[in-house]
Amino acid sequence: MEFSELIRTGQAQAELLRGPEMPPLRGTLCVTGHHLLLSPGPQATPDLWLLLLRSVDSIEKRVAGDAGTITLRCKDLRVLQLDIEGVEATLDIARSIEALSSLESVITSFPFFYRPKGLRLGEAWHFHPPERYYKRIARETRAWRLSEANEDFSLCPSYPRAVIVPRAVDDDALARSARFRQGGRFPVLSYYHAPSGTVLLRSSQPLTGPQKRRCAEDEELLRAVLAEARPGARGFIVDTRSAQAAKQARMTGGGTEAKAAYPGWKRLHRPLERGRPLQESFVRLMEACGDPEQSMDRWLSRLDGCRWLSHVKEALSTACLAAQGMEWEGACILVHGAEGTDSTLLVTSLGQLILDPLSRTMAGFQELIEREWIQAGHPFQLRCAHSAFSHTRPKHEAPIFLLFLDCMWQLGRQFPLSLEFGEGMLLALFDHSYASPFGTFLCNSEKEPKEQRKLQNPLYVPNPLAIWPSVEPQSLRLWQGLFLRWTHPPEPSEVAWEKVWQIATDQKTEGSQPTDSASESQP
Repeated sequence: MEFSELIRTGQAQAELLRGPEMPPLRGTLCVTGHHLLLSPGPQATPDLWLLLLRSVDSIEKRVAGDAGTITLRCKDLRVLQLDIEGVEATLDIARSIEALSSLESVITSFPFFYRPKGLRLGEAWHFHPPERYYKRIARETRAWRLSEANEDFSLCPSYPRAVIVPRAVDDDALARSARFRQGGRFPVLSYYHAPSGTVLLRSSQPLTGPQKRRCAEDEELLRAVLAEARPGARGFIVDTRSAQAAKQARMTGGGTEAKAAYPGWKRLHRPLERGRPLQESFVRLMEACGDPEQSMDRWLSRLDGCRWLSHVKEALSTACLAAQGMEWEGACILVHGAEGTDSTLLVTSLGQLILDPLSRTMAGFQELIEREWIQAGHPFQLRCAHSAFSHTRPKHEAPIFLLFLDCMWQLGRQFPLSLEFGEGMLLALFDHSYASPFGTFLCNSEKEPKEQRKLQNPLYVPNPLAIWPSVEPQSLRLWQGLFLRWTHPPEPSEVAWEKVWQIATDQKTEGSQPTDSASESQP
């Protein structure tokens, strides 16, 4: 298939309305295989407006007289309006955008065609192989090893080729445990907590079924985890499903770890929404944010009714439970739901950020995203196929990663000095997870210094302690920088951010310069 076959009209004269605070832009509108471009006339600004077609979530068109209007609702929550000259041109451009923005084949997406200037293979700034994290753990303990039993992805297609497992468990036992877990996701190490010598693990549900099947190798693996921790160690299995949902899963082949089969482990149910309920909550939130005429009472009622902040609270509470078990009770923690690719990763990544100071640095956070989301098998293509505006009924879409970013924003707001990265980093991750010119949502090319500043927190001070977020209703806030960033002008916050950067930079410069008396005392 050629992209030209889907482009009915290549260009037309149009006016672009980008938001309440931005002036209209008029010029020539062009449709390419991956982008929508608007080139202003010679009398206007020379800037070229560009939109990645993959970022279009829904499209609406209407015609009146000899002109038409196309409204584009984007995955990054922007709403754009194009006023186009000519009815036929309007309809043809709308059909072209609909066809090009909904291509399902991955190899037709822009990352397979994009060649950013200055990019050299092997220098991806976000790439963190499993071996690197294992070396950190090996400096603390010899109880774990790096297994390449999944080198050809035959054990588990959603795991990386190398995983960290107990040293006492051989690869044959891992293979049998994989056959006992949904999707082959046997328990693997997610995080080693050096102060307590305990570990955070993740997996999928065991396939016990109605017959209450057992797997000796799976039981051996979890026994080895406790034996390697310390004598008399205990563990908690944090199941992100309700007890009723776990019971129903047993009837379809899934299930839970039997207490008698896993001595030393206690199961805790902490249900977290995923799938359609979470997607519908996101949709209702954006419907409320997009209504500028509602009263304050109506706005607060709709904000509470969408239950988005309730999901944030439940995610943070469950992560705190896992972190407290490791930090305060010296227990090992295994987290899983059903597949182990959604709420499981949400809890394990948040738990690490609460406990691990290194994960709160810029480099550590990038490594965490790579290891706990991309390598751990979160299905971004399915979960982020549509944002909040699509008219299609959600199938696999769920804003799990967005929920994680919102929880991170809450942490940054409550602990403004403890995270090296700022809101700009979280916004960039959100934008790139739904539509990106790169193969992942993280940029894989060097940034200009000013662009890097937008991602960092100028107030960051290394904090070696755990950070325990409050989940009380008065402590959680709507992330206005994301959900309202296109309807409320961001200029004042950006000016304030630049001022903070200037103050922080001036203080560091003054602190690095010698005093007059010190310089005079030198020979």
